Amino acid sequence: MRSFGTLSFGHYGPLGGGRQLTAGDSMLQAIDLAQGMDDLGVNGVSFRVHHFARQQAAPMPLLAAIAARTSRIEVGTGVIDMRYENPLMLAEEAASVDLISGNRLALGVSRGSPETVVRGYEAFGYTGSQDPRGGDIAREHFDLFLRAIDGEGLAERDPMSPFGGGTGLQRIEPHSPGLRKRIWWGAGTTATAEWAGRVGVNLMSSTLLTEADGTPFDLLQAQQLDAFRAAWREAGHEGEPRTSVSRSIFPIVTAEDEMYFGGSAGSDQIGVIDGMRSTFGKTYAATPDVLVEQLQNDAAVMSADTLMLTIPSQMGVEFNLRLVENFARHVAPALGWVPTTTSVTA
Repeated sequence: MRSFGTLSFGHYGPLGGGRQLTAGDSMLQAIDLAQGMDDLGVNGVSFRVHHFARQQAAPMPLLAAIAARTSRIEVGTGVIDMRYENPLMLAEEAASVDLISGNRLALGVSRGSPETVVRGYEAFGYTGSQDPRGGDIAREHFDLFLRAIDGEGLAERDPMSPFGGGTGLQRIEPHSPGLRKRIWWGAGTTATAEWAGRVGVNLMSSTLLTEADGTPFDLLQAQQLDAFRAAWREAGHEGEPRTSVSRSIFPIVTAEDEMYFGGSAGSDQIGVIDGMRSTFGKTYAATPDVLVEQLQNDAAVMSADTLMLTIPSQMGVEFNLRLVENFARHVAPALGWVPTTTSVTA
């Protein structure tokens, strides 16, 4: 594990006891938390994207705001649902955030996870899917998105234009060189991970796998990472791709930590999501020394170069920053992590 960061679901709404966390509160707190993490040398901050839900549905303004207030930390998503996206507009926005941040964008995209509505992407205007889950739309959008960020000409120039006529095909603008290296695909199956390896993008392994044969989750996920890397090499891509896994990890350092998380540790679970039998990873909650031993025995955590902590974002900035700091101080160094001390560059 060379890097670690957070993955926030960005929930907002009623908190109980008459308290309310608004959408504005959620985003402003996310910015403040990212600033604190940047000061600690944490490597990344990412956000789940869910439409028609009280979560972060439009991440680009938030990522740009965080980028403007930080200097080192990567800003990203885990993941943007490509079924809902205009590929060329997303390419423009991604390039803009990448340039504003100084090449610190880590953009995770995928087909997306189950929704709170039925085929919500059709309400966004994307119809005609032959797949009941819209996977064909997601792949088509992703293909065009990659062509756009690679700088391919996509629209015929107008020789009569008063704003600089010409001939040939025009690429989208702005263009951020090297952005392709900072694109991740979120995969929930080994087959999809292999596809991502062949395409030549980084792999963000899902918080669950739609595979359930009795194999422990961490071993299933480690096998997925191995298959991805093998596909990358077989496709002839240069360099080494990046890989990430996410975990719910709570270091118990104080009596308050024990009160909140003392009974949270569990085991892998098997369930059905989106109509598919799936394996869900367990939650880790223990004292730092126990956590170190447990995570060193987690095959996927030790195989991936990046670990993302799923954080209880509704608990506020101070609480979450202390949680992250406890992990950074008492657990991460034993797993091979070194704090970021310089700005991220291409």
